[in-house]
Amino acid sequence: MTRGHQERLGPMVREVMAQAGLAFSDLDRIAVTVGPGSFTGLRIGIAFAKGLALAADVPAVGIGTLEALAAGDTARGRKTAVIEAGRGGVWLQSFDGQHPLGPPQNLPLEFADLAAAGRLVGPSASRLAASGQAAADLAAPPAAAIARLAAVAPAAPPTPLYLRPPDAKPKAR
Repeated sequence: MTRGHQERLGPMVREVMAQAGLAFSDLDRIAVTVGPGSFTGLRIGIAFAKGLALAADVPAVGIGTLEALAAGDTARGRKTAVIEAGRGGVWLQSFDGQHPLGPPQNLPLEFADLAAAGRLVGPSASRLAASGQAAADLAAPPAAAIARLAAVAPAAPPTPLYLRPPDAKPKAR
């Protein structure tokens, strides 16, 4: 969704709750992906999750987007969650199964050794994969993976994970 996040998010959550046959009072925690991702999308999602958690009187937890992508792929062994970051770069994080092998990174595509990264998982995984490299295209982290991670995550207010500075710059005076 390129525009209209804030207008669509509330009604979408209400629809999902109704489809699941749940009341907001049935929730015991709220999970939200914290990035990397679009600056505006992260801020809107995190603000909404914090507000919903406050209203429902439950904790909110933040889950890394790359961690959630890796958790959404059930293949065993080494995998790298990867998201195109624009400006010729990628956000990536490698995992052994579900265990991170290092922190999330923002790298120019030409410096990201994706051919040696194991199985690629993410929105453009098959396009970024080398010839013959295993890849799983996931448009977004699966909700079930986020829920599994959130169930064991420490309850702490979610904060955005920015791997590069914002594109917007203050006007010069």
